[in-house]
Amino acid sequence: MKLLPVQSRNAPERIEIELWLRRVDEKHSEHGAALPLQVSILSSFESRLMKLENSIIPVHKQTENLQRLQENVEKTLSCLDHVISYYHVASDTERIIREGPTGRLEEYLGSMAKIQKAVEYFQDNSPDSPELNKVKLLFERGKESLESEFRSLMTRHSKVVSPVLILDLISGEDDLEVPDEVPLEHLPESVLQDVIRIARWLVEYGRNQDFMNVYYQIRSSQLDRSIKGLKEHFRKSSSSSGVPYSPAIPNKRKDTPTKKPVKRPGRDDMLDVETDAYIHCVSAFVKLAQSEYQLLTDVIPEHHQKKTFDSLIQDALDGLMLEGENIVAAARKAIIRHDFSAVLTVFPILRHLKQTKPEFDQVLQNDPDKEYNMPKDGTVHELTSNAILFLQQLLDFQETAGAMLASQETSSSATSYNSEFSKRLLSTYICKVLGNLQLNLLSKSKVYEDPALSAVFLHNNYNYILKALEKSELIQLVAVTQKTAERSYREHIEQQIQTYQRSWLKVTDYLTEKNLPVFQPGVKLRDKERQVIKERFKGFNDGLEELCKIQKAWAIPDTEQRDKIRQAQKNIVKETYGAFLHRYGSVPFTKNPEKYIKYRVEQVGDMIDRLFDTSA
Repeated sequence: MKLLPVQSRNAPERIEIELWLRRVDEKHSEHGAALPLQVSILSSFESRLMKLENSIIPVHKQTENLQRLQENVEKTLSCLDHVISYYHVASDTERIIREGPTGRLEEYLGSMAKIQKAVEYFQDNSPDSPELNKVKLLFERGKESLESEFRSLMTRHSKVVSPVLILDLISGEDDLEVPDEVPLEHLPESVLQDVIRIARWLVEYGRNQDFMNVYYQIRSSQLDRSIKGLKEHFRKSSSSSGVPYSPAIPNKRKDTPTKKPVKRPGRDDMLDVETDAYIHCVSAFVKLAQSEYQLLTDVIPEHHQKKTFDSLIQDALDGLMLEGENIVAAARKAIIRHDFSAVLTVFPILRHLKQTKPEFDQVLQNDPDKEYNMPKDGTVHELTSNAILFLQQLLDFQETAGAMLASQETSSSATSYNSEFSKRLLSTYICKVLGNLQLNLLSKSKVYEDPALSAVFLHNNYNYILKALEKSELIQLVAVTQKTAERSYREHIEQQIQTYQRSWLKVTDYLTEKNLPVFQPGVKLRDKERQVIKERFKGFNDGLEELCKIQKAWAIPDTEQRDKIRQAQKNIVKETYGAFLHRYGSVPFTKNPEKYIKYRVEQVGDMIDRLFDTSA
C-alpha cells in the first residue's frame, strides 16, 4: 500500500486540533492567558509523525520491489518450463508416432498437436535450431501415418453392397405397400468417426487434400462393383428361375415359401434380360449414389463435396451410359433390318427413366441452382446444349418417335393415324421440351446476384437455342404448332440485351444534366459547383473501370451478337461522355484536370471493345 505524506494524510486532524486550540486560546486570551505549551506539543507531535513516515516509506518501497522481483522470477521460471517442454516434445512423442494411430487415434492426435506447437515455437523463436528439424520430421512422419490410416480404414471397411440388399432397397418403388427403409451402413460407426476425425485434421493442420482422392477412388470402386454385382446376380437369377428376388428381409413380405418376385419397374410381364437388368441397375445407381452423398458430406469439406462426388459416381455412371448405348445400338440395328418390334425393348427403359428423372437429376446435380454450378461467365448452360442435342438426334427417328407418341393417344383422332398427325404430335412434344427448358433457364438465371450477368446468361442460351433450331429441321417442326416461335425467341433475346444495357446506367447517370451547375462563361465557379463536377467525373471513371473489369470476364460466344452488343453500348456511352466532356472539360473546376479527365472519348470506346474477351 502506498503511504501518504503525514502532512496530507493528517491535515484534517491537524486543522481540527489547531482550531480547537485556537478557540481555547481565544477563551484564555479573554482572560489574559496564552497557550504556548499546547502549540509546542502540537509541533513536537507533527515532527515525530514526519520522522516516522520518512522511515516507513523506504521500507514500503523496498517491499514493493521485492514483491515485483518475486513475481518476475516466478514468471521467468514458468516461461523457462514452457520453453524447455518444447525441447522434450520430440522424445516424448516419438514412440507414439512410430507405433501409429491404429487403436488410439485421440492419443495420437494429441501428440500431433504437441508437435505442431513445438514446430511453431521453433520457427518463431529459433529457426536455426536442430530441434526444429527434429519436430518437423516427426510431424511429417505423423501426417503420413494419418494419411495411411485413413486409406487403411477406408480400404478395410468399405464393402460392396450385396445384390440381395440392393434389391430390397429398390423393391418398394412400385409396390403399394411402403416398406421400411433398408439401412445402408457403408462403414461401421466407430470407423466412420475415426475417418471423420482424420479427415478434419488433414484439412485443418495437414493442409493436404490427397485424402479426398483416396476417398473417392475407394468409394467409387465399391459403388461400381455393387452395381455390376447386381447386374450379374440378376442375370444368373433370371436364367435359372426366370425371376430374381431378395430373401434379405422375409418378414416384410407376405409371400408363401415360394418367394414373390421383385416387381420390375416399368412393366408387368417379363422383359428381355438385358433391358430388365438395366432398369434395375438404374434404380440401384440412384439409391446407392444418394447414400454415398450422405456419407460423403460427413467426411469431405463442403466446398470440395461437389467435385469429389462427381468423381466418385463417374465410373458407375459411365458404365450405365455404355449399357444404355449398347441397348439403343441393338435397337437401331433391328430397325435397319426392319424389325421394328425390337424398339419395344426401349420403351420400358424410357418410361422408367422418366419416372426416376427427379431423383436422378437431384443425385447428379447436387443443388444445380447454386451459383458454383452455374457458368461464371454467363455462357451457354450444359443443360441447353444437351437438350438441343437430344432434339437434334430425335430428328433421325421422326417416324418412330411420332409412332410412339401416337400410340399413347387415346383421342378419336388417333384412330385416323397418318404422317401429318404424327408430325403434329412430334411438334407438340418438341415445343413442350423447349418450354420446360426455358422455364428451367429462367430459374437458373436468378442464381446470379448481378442482373446484368443474369441477362447475358439468358441471352446466350436463347440465342443458342434459336441458332440451333434454324440450322436444323427443328424450326420447321416447331412451326407446325407454334408459328411465332422464331419471332418469340428474337424478342426474348432483345429483352435481355436491353436488361444488360441498363447495367450501364450507373455509369452514364453521372453524365446527365441533373443537378449540374448552370454557369456563365467567365464567371468563377463556387466551391460547391466545382465539387459537383469533380464528383461526376470521378463517378464516371470509377464506374467505367469497374464495369469493364467485371464484364471483360463474361462471355458472349456468338461473334455477331457480341459485336452488336459492344457497338450499341459503345455508341451510347461515347455520345453521352463526349457531350459531357465538351461542356465541362474546359471549365476550370480543378487545378489537376488530369486527375478527373482520365480518358478521351476514343479511349472509352476502346475499353468497351474489350468487353466479353478475357484475352484482351
